Amino acid sequence: MMKREEILDGLRQSPKVDVCVIGGGINGISVFRELALQGLNVLLVEKHDYCSGASAALSRMVHGGLRYLENGEFKLVQESLVERDRLLRNAPHYVAPLPTTVPVFDIFSGLGNGIVRFLGLSRRPSRRGAIAIKAGLSIYDFLTRKRALMPRHQFRGRRATLQKWPMLNPGTKSSATYFDAWVSHPERLGIELLQDGLRAGPAARALNYAEMRRVEDGGYVIVDQVGRTVTSIEPRFVINATGGWIDITNGALLPPQLQPGSLMGGTKGSHLIIDNAALRDALADHMIYYENEDGRICILFPYLGKVLVGSTDIRVDDPEGVRCEADERDYILQSLAFVLPGITIRLEEVVFQFSGVRPLPASTDSFTGRIPRDHFCTVVESQDGGVPVLCMIGGKWTTFRSFGELAADTTLERLGQSRRVETTARAIGGGRQFPSDIKAWIARLAAEAGVSLERGAELFRRYGTDAAVVAGFGVAGPDTPMPHDGYSERELLFLIRNEAVERLDDLLLRRTTLAVSGELSLDMMDAVLELLAAEKRWTAAQRAGERSRFLTQLRERHGVDEDRLSARNEQRSKKCDTTAKSG
Repeated sequence: MMKREEILDGLRQSPKVDVCVIGGGINGISVFRELALQGLNVLLVEKHDYCSGASAALSRMVHGGLRYLENGEFKLVQESLVERDRLLRNAPHYVAPLPTTVPVFDIFSGLGNGIVRFLGLSRRPSRRGAIAIKAGLSIYDFLTRKRALMPRHQFRGRRATLQKWPMLNPGTKSSATYFDAWVSHPERLGIELLQDGLRAGPAARALNYAEMRRVEDGGYVIVDQVGRTVTSIEPRFVINATGGWIDITNGALLPPQLQPGSLMGGTKGSHLIIDNAALRDALADHMIYYENEDGRICILFPYLGKVLVGSTDIRVDDPEGVRCEADERDYILQSLAFVLPGITIRLEEVVFQFSGVRPLPASTDSFTGRIPRDHFCTVVESQDGGVPVLCMIGGKWTTFRSFGELAADTTLERLGQSRRVETTARAIGGGRQFPSDIKAWIARLAAEAGVSLERGAELFRRYGTDAAVVAGFGVAGPDTPMPHDGYSERELLFLIRNEAVERLDDLLLRRTTLAVSGELSLDMMDAVLELLAAEKRWTAAQRAGERSRFLTQLRERHGVDEDRLSARNEQRSKKCDTTAKSG
């Protein structure tokens, strides 16, 4: 990646750009990549870090949206299933099939309500019986019949269901199993998309921790939060890809007479990461896609050695600083107690929690499940030769590529340009040249880089075929172990130097899965902080301020306090002692 000072110096010398994309979430990065690959002079500006908002708080599902069929959103479901299958091919290092089982508690329940909801006569959620679920899964199979990447759905009776999942609610009458997919490292996939765009050439540039603002004379500036500088910019076209922040961003970009009013009306979804072996074993490597007693859909599946469970669906007015509140956590745990009543979860087993805002179109519907999940673009036209602003409305993570393509094609048309590169079959990052024989590829990596097979496999899980680059950097200089034995100093230095890391949370929450997987200890946090502070040449005061800020963020947004991090020091020490004795 080009260094931020090089980018800012380039803008000072030549402030004209074809397109400025505001918002470095998955949709903003997607349209940036699309435009960069077409050869446009395009700049991406993100106020915080890349994929740090809603794109860091998704359910980790890559799916067609089975429940959207009730709303009649057949086009969205079909598009989502196509994009899901493309991700399985283009990003196989991060996106994998996920067998999904739906416990069924009745035969006919929800059938009539599903029809009247489809006709728009009811807004209320309701339980879904076997017939309604069968109808939805049959449509799912029909929409994927030509590709057939995964097996068709199947039903199990009560006996077979409880034999495979004995901990399920004994009121289960039957179950249905179908296949969707999940993503292990969504934030890393966003970084790889960004790098794909940046490799298109020097006319593609990106800045995190920067804001684009309108000034009094109608022009625009880039405010760099790291270097505290202000740089003028002259875009021909602006794309507002800030998701739940779209209306707020328009307020900063447009004069009052051009502001389009409320375009977005997001809902908050919260999730928990739980470390409970009995819970993980009870899932039998499936996702359980279940209804709580109030009809709200919840999910539960194995994730990075733990279990992910969620989510809520609550309206929010301000997307900034959303967090999983105690009542949301209690609701999720109650839903878990309903579907798996024999498993007890202690609060200390909730090792991480996160919350994000779904970027939904503005709606007055009292039932959030009825708000459309589709996406579209609207252009706010300029006056007196001003700059048009395209707003990307809605969108779900699974369809980021097709949404970016739509926004890019609209932009290209406005600028009189034509598309020259397609991304439908373009591999992403470590999905390039993905091996059919993974074990052989890892063995070759281990031999060539001089690392153990275990280390090679670990790097492959994190980076796919890009593991070769990371491993090469790792052995190019003296390396030092870290308090977490899965990481070394050189690997973390590679991320700091090559992936626009500016703050501690960039590294511990997004470039790695240390925090979300519940594996971050206080010793590891401090060791990574020292490494980052040395690279950034921070003073002692800056280092202390960053430590305090990160600990506050962990506590307030993710439910992890300093005492818990300290306790993990002791847990890891005991684990190391046990391993040494057994060896």
